[in-house]
Amino acid sequence: MTVERLAEAVQPVLRVPYIRRTRRNHGLEHATIHILSGRVAHLRMAGRSDSHGFILMGEARTEQIEGAVRDALRRMRRGEHDLAVHPNCGTNLVTTGLMVSSAALLGMTGASRRSLWDRLPTVFVLVVIMLLFAPSLGMEIQRTMTTEGDLGDLEIVGITRREARLPFGGAPLTIHRVETSGG
Repeated sequence: MTVERLAEAVQPVLRVPYIRRTRRNHGLEHATIHILSGRVAHLRMAGRSDSHGFILMGEARTEQIEGAVRDALRRMRRGEHDLAVHPNCGTNLVTTGLMVSSAALLGMTGASRRSLWDRLPTVFVLVVIMLLFAPSLGMEIQRTMTTEGDLGDLEIVGITRREARLPFGGAPLTIHRVETSGG
């Protein structure tokens, strides 16, 4: 079954308002990071979306976040829906982890302890094959299931900034919360 067919089969779930809003916020989060990456040198940022907006964790000024979010919304409304898909998304990491783990498990299934060493080269080949295909599969899963490029009537309500301390005396982490409505 292809990713598109699977996405088609789960459309009733993907259209549930809570899930659709979360997917749209996830797409806007990615678009914002794409735009920030072009504006802020050496940007290191992570995000997390929910049905009411998203957070961005990383070093960027609030004005940079505000400008990027508004540009992302404008560009996506003009049809740049591919901004909703990002190569560093957790969807890609989960897809890769699942595929690599499955390949390793498949390669080891039914082996005695003695024959595990004999199967190791096969397992390595299977894992490398999965590592080659996982990124494009993860991007397709994003495009069809975990993000939405069509933002509908999604609107930015507000953007707030706060700092949090990481455990064990780490440097403060800047967190921006982008609140949305509609969608």
